[in-house]
Amino acid sequence: MDSIVVTGNGPLNGQIPIAGAKNACLTLMPATLLSDEPLTLTNAPRLSDIKTMTALLGSLGCEVSSLQDGQVLVMSSHNLDNHVADYDIVRKMRASNLVLGPMLARLGHAVVSLPGGCAIGARPMDLHIQGLKALGAEIELRDGYLHAKAPGGLKGAKISFSFASVGATENVLMAATLAKGTTVLENAAREPEIVDLADCLRRMGAQIEGDGSSTITIQGVDRLGGATHPVVTDRIELGTYMLAPAVCGGEVECLGGRIALLGAFCEKLDAAGISVTETDAGLKVARKNGRIRSVDVTTEPFPGFPTDLQAQMMALMCTADGTSVLEEKIFENRFMHAPELTRMGAKIDVQGGTATVTGVERLKGAPVMATDLRASVSLILAGLAAEGETLVSRVYHLDRGYEHVVRKFEGVGARIERVSDR
Repeated sequence: MDSIVVTGNGPLNGQIPIAGAKNACLTLMPATLLSDEPLTLTNAPRLSDIKTMTALLGSLGCEVSSLQDGQVLVMSSHNLDNHVADYDIVRKMRASNLVLGPMLARLGHAVVSLPGGCAIGARPMDLHIQGLKALGAEIELRDGYLHAKAPGGLKGAKISFSFASVGATENVLMAATLAKGTTVLENAAREPEIVDLADCLRRMGAQIEGDGSSTITIQGVDRLGGATHPVVTDRIELGTYMLAPAVCGGEVECLGGRIALLGAFCEKLDAAGISVTETDAGLKVARKNGRIRSVDVTTEPFPGFPTDLQAQMMALMCTADGTSVLEEKIFENRFMHAPELTRMGAKIDVQGGTATVTGVERLKGAPVMATDLRASVSLILAGLAAEGETLVSRVYHLDRGYEHVVRKFEGVGARIERVSDR
């Protein structure tokens, strides 16, 4: 099993290219199930989760070709011969549930295993099911599988989500593109990945308005066609690498970044004493002067502070001047990185969904263990600023969300390497 060894060695300088968004690509790929014509995605990230979704689509009869070293995906669902998304694949990744809406809309039936994914708390399918039922689907849970059918086809409806769920918004949005009549989604998620999905669906012929706001209107069409669509920049990878010069000092330009993708996050960086400047190529990030100031953070749905950047922000706050309070409002069990940071000398007190971090002058390298995707990279960030060597084990989590992480950090001067069986 691989580990990553990090040795703190001062400021980082240079450029880091930011990949296409994992969460966007995993949503865009199931959209191919809505049409019998090819869907081509460019700027695709090269991650294990993408391979898992490729395997799932292949099991349904979809043809997926990976071109240009994996950055272009060409998919065709003209010959779907299976409507069962099997547990052996779905359990590996929660985003697998996004095949439910498209299959139900196009085929009129689907059987999808309940999903798996990271151990960061319960993320039930309730809102997905409620939304699809409002469109006329009949759904039963039997033996761990959702059995869904729409014998009369899906019909437009007004749906108000009790929570602005990204996954439920995506699943119901895709299904509604082929429903008869008009569908209105209220309290819809507003994330850039939702807008990216809507842009792709419009290229395929869907009629969608209001994406990016809390109310999305979809006018159903009889069929969707093929399209070519570029995957939006990964705002979580972007935010992660923006924190590298914040933690270590120096100046790093994140290529492809835009402030609009991370407005609330950039505001917190500014309050902490970190400069973020838009350039023609992306975002340039540097400490303004002196030690980082402590800031309080509360995770919220977009456009609020992203839950997927909470662990990385905690790593920054570990050496900030003062005490910060990080409140997790999206997922429970998402402070599992805190005990590992404590092993490095951080002062963190976790009470329920709140973590209080009192900054120390310097962290110390130590052997630590990654517990989930974002925790993995938070420990690497902490190691970059620590005195001595940090050994991060169980980094297979990283491969789900960050491509070439060692190469990208090395490119700006970090001392980091991936090792086996150490």
